[in-house]
Amino acid sequence: MLQWTPEPNVEARTFWRTVTVDRSDVLDRVLALLRREGARFCAIGGAAVNAYVEPVVTLALDLVIATADRDVVEAALGRQFALERFEHSVNISAPDSDLRVQVQTDERYQPFVDRATEREVLGVRLPVAAVEDVLQGKVWAASDPARRASKRQKDLADIARLIEAYPALRGRVPKEILDRLV
Repeated sequence: MLQWTPEPNVEARTFWRTVTVDRSDVLDRVLALLRREGARFCAIGGAAVNAYVEPVVTLALDLVIATADRDVVEAALGRQFALERFEHSVNISAPDSDLRVQVQTDERYQPFVDRATEREVLGVRLPVAAVEDVLQGKVWAASDPARRASKRQKDLADIARLIEAYPALRGRVPKEILDRLV
């Protein structure tokens, strides 16, 4: 007798939606809007790390949107979601969801969009920054003294996970960060 089992990506997607208590379908709505607007974008941060190594739970989806597409996309997002602007980001939220979508506006991340490839992140296919770029973003975050200490510790853990899985990347990590990993 054949027994039906769901595809792994369906289970992973359900898990992510459950953990983020995403009853508003923020994840699907944001991604659909980006695609409908033809925006060039990619995932960065912890969700992107999850595309390359064994995933860990995250309540955030960090994105970079191509500068040329950002104004149109932000206007469209503002019609559906609450937007909160900060110096280098725009945070997107909706009632009934703990998912935090953060659009990084720091121009250093713009080249990541062109090098992104489609990958799976906890059951969701989306453009993800190249592993080298994901690592670079984590190095920038871990080096930011204005960032909360607990966030910098998570960044260090993500760097460690990436260089364990991709040892050739170790040379891209500054010595002062490598020293903090031991």
